[in-house]
Amino acid sequence: MIKLFSMKNQKKDGSDVGAPKSGTQKRASAAQLRITKDINELTLPKTCDTEFPDPDDLLTFKLIICPDEGFYRGGRFIFSFKVGPNYPHEPPKVKCETMVYHPNIDLEGNVCLNILREDWKPVLTINSIVYGLQYLFLEPNPEDPLNKEAAEVLQNNRRLFEQNVVKSMKGGYIGNVYFDRCLK
Repeated sequence: MIKLFSMKNQKKDGSDVGAPKSGTQKRASAAQLRITKDINELTLPKTCDTEFPDPDDLLTFKLIICPDEGFYRGGRFIFSFKVGPNYPHEPPKVKCETMVYHPNIDLEGNVCLNILREDWKPVLTINSIVYGLQYLFLEPNPEDPLNKEAAEVLQNNRRLFEQNVVKSMKGGYIGNVYFDRCLK
């Protein structure tokens, strides 16, 4: 786990995140301040973890979800987060990097989660998104699909849906689409 510094403490020390090395100070953006607060207050469930490829860049990170129950039990799913300059007034861009057979995640990794679209409010945090994504794996929603085929199978034949999920997580074809193995 990386060591996260609060921007407040760095300001006291006279340093600033993203400050140029030439000695001139650059003020942290509202998005940087808010994401720092969100990450410092993050309480991840035991089935989730974060990775920061660049510890100095809190605006780009990965969330790994490893469900321990439901259809997706035993899988390992990676989501990329890109926090824009208008955060928290706009939600982060979230993509699933793991190709998954899921009614609410399409084959390009787009995620259908209401708080990432029309129901986003600035009071919501990264924690809200983590729990929302985790919930999608516990209770896939065929009523609001991005992958209409998976949603139709879930609605009409729950057993076949479960078989397709297991087959896709082991690595294999569902129809003419190949899924890489994503079991831990």
